[in-house]
Parts: sequence; C-alpha cells; structure tokens
Amino acid sequence: MTDPLTEPDALRAAAETMRQVRERCVWSQRITHRDLVPYLIEEAHELIDAVERDDRVEMREELGDLLWQVLFHAAITAQSTSDAFDIDDVARGLTEKMVRRHPHVFGDAVATTPEEVLVHWNAAKAAEKRERRSVLDGVPAGMPALARAQKLLGRAASVIDSAVGPVEGPASEAELGDALLALVAQAREQGWDAERALRERLRQLESDVRAAESGS
Repeated sequence: MTDPLTEPDALRAAAETMRQVRERCVWSQRITHRDLVPYLIEEAHELIDAVERDDRVEMREELGDLLWQVLFHAAITAQSTSDAFDIDDVARGLTEKMVRRHPHVFGDAVATTPEEVLVHWNAAKAAEKRERRSVLDGVPAGMPALARAQKLLGRAASVIDSAVGPVEGPASEAELGDALLALVAQAREQGWDAERALRERLRQLESDVRAAESGS
C-alpha cells in the first residue's frame, strides 16, 4: 500500500489519500455524489467567507477542503461501472479547456486588454457549447436567487436592451448592501418571501429572453 506522506507530489499524495479513504473507510464507501452536495455547498461558502475576510490561513484550509470534495467526486466516479473517470481525467480535461480558452497565452492570438481576453474566452466557450440554444442555457437553476439574477442579467444583456426598468441605484457597493437589506426588511414586514419574489421575477426574465431569441 502506498504511503501518501512519502509521495513527493503533493497533489498526487492528496489523490492517493482520497483513493485509500474511499476504498477502506466504511463511511466513505457508502457516500454518493448526491450525499456530497451539501458538503460541497458548505465548503464553497466557507471559502467565500475566508476570501472576503482576507484570512489567508483560513483560505488555505478551505481551499484544501474544497479540493477534497473534487477528489471525492472523482474517486466515486472512478469506481463506476459505466462512464467512469478519475481525477487525472478531470485534470486533463481542465487543462485542455484552459489552453483552448487562452489562445493569447498558448497560441498566436493577441490580447492586450482584459476586454480582448474576454473576446477570446467567449469565442472559445461558444465553440464548445454549440448545442446550446439560448444564452441562458447552462445557468444552474439551483443557484441562490440573487447570484442567479446577476448571472442571468449578464447573459440577457446580449439579447434584450433592458431586462429591468430604470432605477435610482446606490452609489457604492456598501450602499447597495444597505438597499438590499432594506428591501429584505420590507419583505419581512409585509410577510413576503424575498427569495421567492426574485425567483418568480427571474422566470419572467427568462421567458422574455427566450421569446426575444425566438423572435416571438
């Protein structure tokens, strides 16, 4: 049996540790992809919190916890009887995709501004996702409503001129936070569900975008 602690490649050692845990830990043997989802969400939020607090010690630990989730999912799938893949397949696919999306780094393309980088990135992504029929395809339905709203509005901008009516907005991110909190407080006073209200408005936005794309 390989001892991960003697492996000079730290990432390989982590993958080997995960493999042995999956094979020999009775709890880990029973875990499925679905079982891991709550842990994945929790670890992602803990990392976000560490990043926003600029806590480098916590960031290092939380990145490791998030990496463990990636290794865990890959270890589960490596044991599948169909469509199996392992962490090497995941890493290989990631490398190939990032090389494609950075032709200004790995090819002859030129990008001297962040805007030009995005042009290359979006062109490569569009080529990869030719089967998508709408700019909204690929936005996870399970995202929190506020994060999903920001994502959908970014996609919708390429299809319709204005997804929402004119508003007199806050002048800073701090003021935005105050305004959002005030809206949630108002919803609470009225007995409204702020998250549901936004989800329902997003359904209308999606309908408007898809109608515009189809020309109806």
